[in-house]
Amino acid sequence: MSHFLEMKVFVKIVDAGSISKAADQLGIAKSAISRRLSELERRLGVTLLTRTTRTSSLTEVGHSYYQRATQILSDVSELDADISSNLLALKGSINVAVPSSFGLLHLTSTIDDFAKQHSGIKINLNFSDRQVDLIEEGYDLAIRIGDLKDSALIARKIAPIEMRICASPDYLAKNGTPQHPKELKTHSGLHYEYSSGNAWKFIDTDGQVQSVKTPIKMIANNGDFLQNMALSSHGIAILPTFIISQSLQNKTLLPILRNYSIPHLNAYLVYPQTRHLSKRVRTFIDFLIERFAGQPYWDVKE
Repeated sequence: MSHFLEMKVFVKIVDAGSISKAADQLGIAKSAISRRLSELERRLGVTLLTRTTRTSSLTEVGHSYYQRATQILSDVSELDADISSNLLALKGSINVAVPSSFGLLHLTSTIDDFAKQHSGIKINLNFSDRQVDLIEEGYDLAIRIGDLKDSALIARKIAPIEMRICASPDYLAKNGTPQHPKELKTHSGLHYEYSSGNAWKFIDTDGQVQSVKTPIKMIANNGDFLQNMALSSHGIAILPTFIISQSLQNKTLLPILRNYSIPHLNAYLVYPQTRHLSKRVRTFIDFLIERFAGQPYWDVKE
């Protein structure tokens, strides 16, 4: 096997997290992957990975080799992309993971326009609020909403995400309108599954953060469902304006605790640092950033 192919196999093992996963992704027998890694280590005269039955971890020299090898492979891919014509560069697949509600509500027309402009690109979309492992599951990029903690990813902000605490007029008429966060302790909370516990955070006019645990009436992993439950007067919810803007406009949901702000989030495009971005993926990223530039169209005066 050529040095270049040995290098590609090694990088795939590291990116996948194990020899078994690398073999699955490459469609090659696990024994063949293991043999090629051993041949590379024997040729170099060093141990690049310490192996157990399930996982692999880089040695110090392996980490150094991985960084250089990743850069070399990226340079080769970049060279190939530059040599290829624009037509060829914009053929192939883009695998994207997007949050369910945001994707369905605000990406449909964007994807439609992009697909019309680039008919040679196949777009594979996964709608889920679960944070997928981009490398292990083979995604080129993802849209994520929240605070990013994974330093292994490159993130590009595409939009601020404002949050509102709200309830239906009927619910408030029957249960009263809270004037202070601590009053939420006597109300029914509609909670988002991926938030941290049942504590809601507010920032008062002095900039102090207050945390209040609201009794859980319902919990779900989908914001549209929680909006529907709030509309049906089942309780109070904290939801992003990209979901509830229309309900706020027509006053079927009313914002409460207006003297307190809720920490806002951001929507990001994220992708692995170690993965070379093809021209089609870069074009898609630039298209999304341009489309969502400026103040989000769903944020309206209430």
